[in-house]
Amino acid sequence: MKIRGQRECQACGHRWSYYETGSVACPACESLRSVGVDDRTLHTDTPATLDLSPYYAAWADDTLADRVDDCKSDLRAYLRQRGFVDGGRLRPLDDTVLAASELLEVIDLYGRERDPSDADERYLLALLRGADEGERPLPEDVSSAWAGARGLGYANAVDDYRRDVLEWLDDHPDPEARRTLGTIRERVKRVQALQGDVSPAEAESLVRAAREVGRSLIDGDESSLASARERLRDR
Repeated sequence: MKIRGQRECQACGHRWSYYETGSVACPACESLRSVGVDDRTLHTDTPATLDLSPYYAAWADDTLADRVDDCKSDLRAYLRQRGFVDGGRLRPLDDTVLAASELLEVIDLYGRERDPSDADERYLLALLRGADEGERPLPEDVSSAWAGARGLGYANAVDDYRRDVLEWLDDHPDPEARRTLGTIRERVKRVQALQGDVSPAEAESLVRAAREVGRSLIDGDESSLASARERLRDR
């Protein structure tokens, strides 16, 4: 949505950036009486942190099965807050969003199966240990039993990114990028219909195509858009 990002407190006169705080409350006096003092600008991101340390500790204590719903709730809350346009500036699709989106699907499977293999357990542990720092396991390291979780998690994250980019394009028209995003949407719908049942390599290719579209718009790199189109033709 478009908002006035620069705020002025009507109680004490303090000015601050909503883009940095994500709140209309004055950071100086905590008054909720503030007004925007600039033009409305597209902004979809909110300052958010993801802390998975309680669930890593629960895994170590063999109590993670009892914390599955809490973990899913924290991941959903984080993903709801995250967007890809910050004060009118388009941002890349980052690894923390991708890892969190995948972990949401993996932890859901873990909660329903409750009997993972050693390989599955190691993979879940790798996600818990690194997702909040933006660390993603390599495609070749994905547990075969949970490959669908990666596919679905990545497709959902790419779809969220696609929607934000489309909204950004309303103010920064680029017909070729918009058409390429349409092809990405077709790939996303296919993966979602298959409940993520695609190879990790195909899921990674979808992420790279979305990132290449973003790079072409952020950096003005036409070769990145061409690379995205070529990548999508190969699938």
